[in-house]
Amino acid sequence: MGTGERNQEAHVPEGTTGATNGAAPARPAPAPHTPASAPHAPAAAPRTLAESLRSRPDDSLAALLRARPDLLSPVPGDLTQLATRAGTRASVVRALERLDTFALQTAQALAVAPDPAPYEAVRALLAGDDGDPAVEDALPGALAALREQALVWGGDDRLRLVRTARELLAPSPTHPSPTGLGPTVAEATSGMSPGRVQEILQAAGLAATHDPVSAVAALTSLFTDRTRMGQLLDSAPPESLTVLDRLVWGPPYGEVSADPPPPVRWLRDHGLLLPASARTVVLPREVALHLRAGRAHRTTAPVAPAVAPLREYRPQVVDATAAGQAFTALTTVEDLLAGWNEGGPAVLRAGGLSVRDLKRTATALDTTEPLAAFWLELAYAAGLLASDGEADERYAPTPEYDDWLELPPAERWARLAVAWLDATRTAGLVGEQDAKGRTLAALGPDLDRSPAPEVRRRVLALLDTLPGATSAEPESLLARLRWEHPARSGPDDLRSRLAQWALSEAELLGVTGRGALTTHGRTLLAPAAGPLERGALGMAAAQALAPHLPEPVDHVLLQADLTAVAPGPLRRPLAAMLGVLADIESKGGATVYRFTAGSVRRALDAGQTASDLQAFLTEHSRTPVPQPLSYLIDDVARRHGHLRVGAASAYVRCDDEAMLGEILADKRSRPLRLRRLAPTVLATTAEPAALLDGLRSMGYAPAAESAEGDVVITRADARRTPRRTAPVPVPDGPPLPDETLLDAAVRAIRAGDTAATVIRKDPAGSGGAGSDRPGSDRPGSDRPGSPGAGAASLPRTSSAETLATVQAAAMTGSAVWIGYVNAEGAASQRVIAPVRVEGGFVTGYDHTADEVRTYPLHRITGVAELADPP
Repeated sequence: MGTGERNQEAHVPEGTTGATNGAAPARPAPAPHTPASAPHAPAAAPRTLAESLRSRPDDSLAALLRARPDLLSPVPGDLTQLATRAGTRASVVRALERLDTFALQTAQALAVAPDPAPYEAVRALLAGDDGDPAVEDALPGALAALREQALVWGGDDRLRLVRTARELLAPSPTHPSPTGLGPTVAEATSGMSPGRVQEILQAAGLAATHDPVSAVAALTSLFTDRTRMGQLLDSAPPESLTVLDRLVWGPPYGEVSADPPPPVRWLRDHGLLLPASARTVVLPREVALHLRAGRAHRTTAPVAPAVAPLREYRPQVVDATAAGQAFTALTTVEDLLAGWNEGGPAVLRAGGLSVRDLKRTATALDTTEPLAAFWLELAYAAGLLASDGEADERYAPTPEYDDWLELPPAERWARLAVAWLDATRTAGLVGEQDAKGRTLAALGPDLDRSPAPEVRRRVLALLDTLPGATSAEPESLLARLRWEHPARSGPDDLRSRLAQWALSEAELLGVTGRGALTTHGRTLLAPAAGPLERGALGMAAAQALAPHLPEPVDHVLLQADLTAVAPGPLRRPLAAMLGVLADIESKGGATVYRFTAGSVRRALDAGQTASDLQAFLTEHSRTPVPQPLSYLIDDVARRHGHLRVGAASAYVRCDDEAMLGEILADKRSRPLRLRRLAPTVLATTAEPAALLDGLRSMGYAPAAESAEGDVVITRADARRTPRRTAPVPVPDGPPLPDETLLDAAVRAIRAGDTAATVIRKDPAGSGGAGSDRPGSDRPGSDRPGSPGAGAASLPRTSSAETLATVQAAAMTGSAVWIGYVNAEGAASQRVIAPVRVEGGFVTGYDHTADEVRTYPLHRITGVAELADPP
């Protein structure tokens, strides 16, 4: 490969390096819905969407790509390709879903307005005949938002809605318009016989005409004339007006019989109802607009509804309340995973947790099943819980759980909070059914909802708009969310449900307190571009939360009734050891532990001795060790390990023959099927674990032993999954591009457009009429699916012609238009000014890339002179 090829391949995509000539530096995009004092008119009216995009400055193109990131996959070759992609159905639907209510209503009004429509026509459809100052103030901003997203183009005197958007929003018999309007008179009478049209003209008192077009125009003029239309309706029977009242706000279609009643017949004879089929009539759009006083919508929403405050608290109260809940969240997650230390429930064949296991988990956590599902999903999203991947697949804590336990409490909370904010898995769906009627299981598939992270952040951001530490009225907050994204709410209003779950989950997690946003919760809302930035925000939130968390204590209070009271959160080593030695009896401001024979045996199984336990309690108790507790420890330790259980399948050995005889004589040992092999040995076909459980249920304290005869020490944290990554959130569409990508993409599109639209001479050099042509005027260049700057439009010249043309251009210092195919076979068009031609390479200034490049001559498919310098 030559040096020119290496130079060319170093710029992928081509044209993304350097600066575009004459382009303004990239600036932040203007915010949508910026109010304007008056509509504006462009200096030169564009004829196509591509021309409209071509007249935009670079910062406006960057704002378009930022608002519609799907247009960047992949980067368009030129502005014609960008316009074509912006008009595709999938992209337009996604753009409409991002509009707020008033911007969407503006687009709906444009869909029922003439194409193109002047600004005043759109204003009249939204404000009505009586006008609406709020609508008039908000309309320029709504049009600016639609223009920014390339849904509307043209000046204010000729506003055009993108064709695909018009098809989606315009009324049709199979797709009613959100406005409730029907077809126009021209559309409704397109299949009507000329004689029937003349009858309607005569009944309406209009002059007859033999031209169907002028007849429809006369009828339309009547229905749009407020004075004459009012006189016609004044002559209508009252029953006919009642029929119109039923249809005016939609749906505009109604069924009629072969012999309709007189009120309907009068409306049909006068053209106020037009036939849509043999048994269906429709209210023409012009008639409906007259009856609505010119409004396209029954109600317009030009202003976002305010989030109403519910109650204001002192910030210290909110932060302290949330800190207590945050600590409860930490202990709940710890208790959940500690219960699964030795292996959790089995994984269903279809994935997830069974209903029975979810109920058991809720019982163990002393909570409801929906809340248990939330804690499970939270631990899963944070990477603390996963399936072990074994043949008998079960859930268990991950190694990351052990690392998490070593962190300070505030940092542990921050990791949970960051995972919750970014997770697309939605615990609120657990127990519901999917489209196929299958119940959605906790930790199972099909729980991802892509809008969840955006809704959570938006809910918290709206709480942040309230003054001080103020809670919000939930219904007003939901109304605000519905106004911001009406098209994305859907039939089941998923966004409202996500918002309600976000409010309750934020309270459970301690992000909010008493319904108000906390100081540490506000820290989490700062924008973050990647994992590192989100981690930094988590650390900042942890620092804000840490002063409000209770300090861990290093002591307990032992009582004579075999209980211990922890007056606060215990330090990690103390809590871990006490959790093995005793059972938690109750929780709250103080945790109560109870010592039993089983809990003491559990500590002995973990490798502790009676003296170790006595010393541990003496060290960490502020009260003397009660005598009953000392007796309990000594008694269990004396009997512990007297029996030994090993694998035969399983055996029991004991130096006390009488004890073995007692076990054999006990009726409770019959399910174990024990038989004596020697005076001190019993054997069974049961597994050692089953034998251990059976003997312990009979009141004995056996100890497991290894093949070498040593006591097997069991620890609670013995089972861990392999290293697992936390579940990756399912994105809601393409990721938002950063400023570097936007800048490169805009320059690449500009470069490709320069090559595609440059005026060049015909390669044959005829110089006759029509020989000078712009690259964008090739047939089909503005149609959907056209190749744009593709290989089909590359110039074709022979090697000798190519060499002669570029040598001449190097001598004269002029620019030429070339077609180039790189080593990967990608074709492109370039505008270069050759400065040196030698050794099979041409070196020149590339106007589209704004830098000097070298190209191999054998990869240049053709060359043409330019009519004008670039």
